[in-house]
Amino acid sequence: MFSRIKNLFIHILLFPIALILVFEEWGWVPLAAFFNRLARTLALWKKLEGYVSRLSPKLSLLVLLIPMLTLLPMKFLGLYFIDLGHYASGVGIFIFSKICGTAFFARLFSLTRPNLLKLAWFARFYPKWIAWKNSLLSYFKSTWPWRMAHSIKKKAMEMIIH
Repeated sequence: MFSRIKNLFIHILLFPIALILVFEEWGWVPLAAFFNRLARTLALWKKLEGYVSRLSPKLSLLVLLIPMLTLLPMKFLGLYFIDLGHYASGVGIFIFSKICGTAFFARLFSLTRPNLLKLAWFARFYPKWIAWKNSLLSYFKSTWPWRMAHSIKKKAMEMIIH
């Protein structure tokens, strides 16, 4: 009985983690590419990214946390709207802040990763995180909801392109 409860609890915990990973898996590459294009077209943005990529490891970590901390009030605002009964507005604010946060985090992480890997604890933790994330993604990619969502995404992208 205890093992069934434990398995249920683990699956309940994995669900929100899976949603975050799915969102970031589908959003990370295109959002990072958007900021990469932005850096190629705007000289000031390119200069700012050059500065960020040359930061010390500890400052790189601090800069990486900025998108999460600056968008936290937006997420609270989304919760506030949901509490007021304005569900669409609240969810919209939440989604907007998640997209913006992922976009900034993806680009900043690609700029700061070499410096972050100079931190001993990060260099030890990061490969373990990637291995865990990849194994979790492999599991979710084998499930029918993932395959269905992937099929829907593929059809939506085809409709957008054509």
